[in-house]
Amino acid sequence: MCELFIKADASQWQSRAHSLRIDGVATSIRIENHFWDTLGEIGQRDGMTVAQLITRLWHEAMDADHDLGNFTSFLRVCCARYHALIAAGEVSPDLGIPIADHAARAILARESARRGAAMN
Repeated sequence: MCELFIKADASQWQSRAHSLRIDGVATSIRIENHFWDTLGEIGQRDGMTVAQLITRLWHEAMDADHDLGNFTSFLRVCCARYHALIAAGEVSPDLGIPIADHAARAILARESARRGAAMN
């Protein structure tokens, strides 16, 4: 079982920093290459660069009153959710279909229902 992970391309778990500006403030984010690749894919689907996507996630999270004390963890979870939503059939694997074209409220409602059913 572990061979699938152990023998994967080691460059995927190497981290690198990416500098960007959010609201004119220079910042640097360091995460693993796998997450940079995923953020690039997510952004590409909606016609955004990685920096534009990260800035948008920051603003929308702030607007939702999320505590972003560990923003890199938030980004990693966004990436994990993206892959999980594709695996669950909730988000199309077709990279030509923007994330914005998916019915977020309906997807979140189905997720909530599945969590509720799993607890019973």
